[in-house]
Amino acid sequence: MARYIFITGGVVSSLGKGLASAALGALLQARGFSVRLRKLDPYLNVDPGTMSPFEHGEVFVTDDGAETDLDLGHYERFTGVSARKTDSVSSGRIYSNVLEKERRGEYLGKTIQVIPHVTNEIKDFLSVGEDEVDFMLCEIGGTVGDIEGLPFFEAIRQFSQDKPRGQCIFVHLTLLPYVTASGELKTKPTQHSVKELRAIGIAPDVLLLRSEHPIPAKEREKISLFCNVRKEAVIAAPDLATIYEAPLAYHREGFDQAVLDAFGISPAPRPNLDRWEDVMDRLVNAEGEVRVAIVGKYTQLGDAYKSIAEALTHGGMANRVRVRAEWIDAEIFEREDPGPWLEGYHAILVPGGFGERGTEGKIRAAEFARTRKIPYLGICLGMQMAVIEAARNLAGVANAGSEEFDHEAGIKRFTPVVYHLKEWVQGNHRVERKLTDDKGGTMRLGAYTAMLAEGSNVARIYGGTTIEERHRHRYEVDIEYRDKLEECGLWFSGMSPDNRLPEIVEVRDHPWFIGVQFHPELKSKPFAPHPLFADFVRAAVEVSRLV
Repeated sequence: MARYIFITGGVVSSLGKGLASAALGALLQARGFSVRLRKLDPYLNVDPGTMSPFEHGEVFVTDDGAETDLDLGHYERFTGVSARKTDSVSSGRIYSNVLEKERRGEYLGKTIQVIPHVTNEIKDFLSVGEDEVDFMLCEIGGTVGDIEGLPFFEAIRQFSQDKPRGQCIFVHLTLLPYVTASGELKTKPTQHSVKELRAIGIAPDVLLLRSEHPIPAKEREKISLFCNVRKEAVIAAPDLATIYEAPLAYHREGFDQAVLDAFGISPAPRPNLDRWEDVMDRLVNAEGEVRVAIVGKYTQLGDAYKSIAEALTHGGMANRVRVRAEWIDAEIFEREDPGPWLEGYHAILVPGGFGERGTEGKIRAAEFARTRKIPYLGICLGMQMAVIEAARNLAGVANAGSEEFDHEAGIKRFTPVVYHLKEWVQGNHRVERKLTDDKGGTMRLGAYTAMLAEGSNVARIYGGTTIEERHRHRYEVDIEYRDKLEECGLWFSGMSPDNRLPEIVEVRDHPWFIGVQFHPELKSKPFAPHPLFADFVRAAVEVSRLV
């Protein structure tokens, strides 16, 4: 049966619970244990699928089609363990499940209450797969004291009581603010946060302290005394130059040892950190630099393209170069010539997105990359923009566009070379969708197989002709235009197994121009860079050497 580690946060949000959880998972793996990581989010959305990236950052998609919090991306990148639907839940999903059961009469006419019905639903979620791994790490979103988080805190309190003694521990992450005027690190916010946690019945076993400055022994002793946590379990969580330093930094601070001590695991297996030392060596000792322009519409918020930024970093590691990714608002190119903006970049990436805003700018970026022979990677909407650009400028479909934009505007303006996907094959059955369907969870989601053309660039990159990648889209390139576009040099080099849905396009007479309907960034890891990103950066390195 798994041992459970519950990671909570206090004082302020966005302190890095997800990163701390992921790093701890990696450290436990380095000691030979198997792990699974989960996220419990207090918001009332059923999942983040319908949220704007400005609200919640990117939406991470699992192989089995769950739309989840971006922290699950950290979990996968650090541990290599593929996330599942059962690894992410929100208050909205929990309440929805409870209400559905009530409507079906499963509660035998009882009054439905937060305790025990909502908390029992949360505990049931926590119990799934508990016999599969050595450690289950469960991150509670939000901050202790948030009203919407109270059912989750109560549930994990109950859960720890239901389990045998020593089966569950609590890790609490807080902030030690530095007051410049007095030159002091202040421990009082942490004391109050722990007091809040203890008031609801949870006593932390390990404290993680985020701070911009080193934490003197005096402050650690004070926190240990006032928070009733062993001094060895008061762990500094300093700011780092890169997130991939976290496993090594937390190990130096004794985080993994404190966790194992809390479980009474002694002597603990020694960790093998060779993987993370190699990752840091590739980052720190890069042998060059390439500049990649990311032309998108959510450029004001880095978390909107979190997995893409990390996948580019991984691609740099594979080539022992540093990737300097720079964000450019696509709307600029609707007013200005992209030439002066994009000159000097060694590669161009156009990511996914929804809605018409900025799309004409993305089309112009694709045209610039195609005509100037600059490496181009179009992801999801970025592929569709490349197809529209080719249809307009090569195939003579002057008003080529996407049904998505006409649906958004409520008027027909374009010849739709990209259409609303109404049906597709998933496993052994056919999925059907209508425009009037609910928005949440109705896209083509999760892992699907694609067949690659022999002799294509992508077949070379993947080293085979059958791949499986994760999707998140409801609009698709129309196969009706395939022959016309291929005559103009845009090769449909990847197709769904039934040969109905284009998965990959590439330009034949171009050094590196690829558009993919899926999201390769979601499967990239620092110790296993995604082949598309590794080769994209390699192509950028070739350009940098020619300049």
